[in-house]
Order: sequence, then C-alpha cells, then structure tokens
Amino acid sequence: MTVTSETLESPESTKVPAATVAEPVALPDRLSTDSRSPHHVAAVFSRDIGIQLNGKELTNVEEYCISQGWVKVPASKTRDRKGNPLLIKLKGKVQAFYK
Repeated sequence: MTVTSETLESPESTKVPAATVAEPVALPDRLSTDSRSPHHVAAVFSRDIGIQLNGKELTNVEEYCISQGWVKVPASKTRDRKGNPLLIKLKGKVQAFYK
C-alpha cells in the first residue's frame, strides 16, 4: 500500500482523497457563524455541528462559548441597523458535537 500526502491507495487500487480519511477539526471553545468574527473557523463548518444547551438541542445558534456557558440565538425577526439579526444570550451548560 502506497501512502502519499495527496491520495491514499487501497489494495483495490482506488484512490481516496486524503481529506475524506483525515480526522475532523476539533471544535473550538468559542465559535461564531459570522465570517467577520475573530471566532469564525471555516474548516469546522465542513461538517454539521450540533449544539446542546442544558440537554436540549438548539438549531438556530449563531455563536457559542463552552467555557463561559452561553449561546447567542436570534431574537425573532428583529434586525439591527445593518440588517444583521439581533442576538440574545442564553446561559447554561453548553455542549458542541459533530452530527
């Protein structure tokens, strides 16, 4: 079996990209979906992420911090003057995982 940095060859001589075989990027302590945020990590969003707050899974989380125990979610359809959704902070036990 020959291993290169670009592809992995299996005994059936089919080539599999190394990116599909590699482990996913570890989830950071703090993550934001806003690409302008310093806490945005694009490599993490290659897979679906699940967030639980106090044991209940939330689907509309914009930003989270595990160590401080909070998530930010949109406050209904309210927007700020730049058109971004207004966010409210919910506190509790936060868990992040890959789906």
